[in-house]
Amino acid sequence: MTQKNWHTQRNGTCVTISRELPARFDVSASAWFPVVARARLGHQIRQDMWRSLQNLRGFSPVVRVERVEDELLVTAGGRLGYPIAAHVPETIATLLNDTGHRARWIRYARGVAA
Repeated sequence: MTQKNWHTQRNGTCVTISRELPARFDVSASAWFPVVARARLGHQIRQDMWRSLQNLRGFSPVVRVERVEDELLVTAGGRLGYPIAAHVPETIATLLNDTGHRARWIRYARGVAA
């Protein structure tokens, strides 16, 4: 584990960060990113996703970062203990595609000071 109380699973070209095992996606959205440090990118996305959805009862974030050729496919979402609210997938997709967040995450994952 790279951060306290978070499980980081590495499987070949894929890194999955989750609070609970097994990691499960009841809700998710995906986006493409340039190749950077997968675990660093995943933790940054997880933090901001949690900030956006922390009031969603029963939500447990999961982020999977997988290298596909010369890009990273990020799937963010998580486990829900309750029915999925209609806005959740859209909220996650909006976060993943926000230019300000993306720039900060990529900078951090490249090891460049913010």
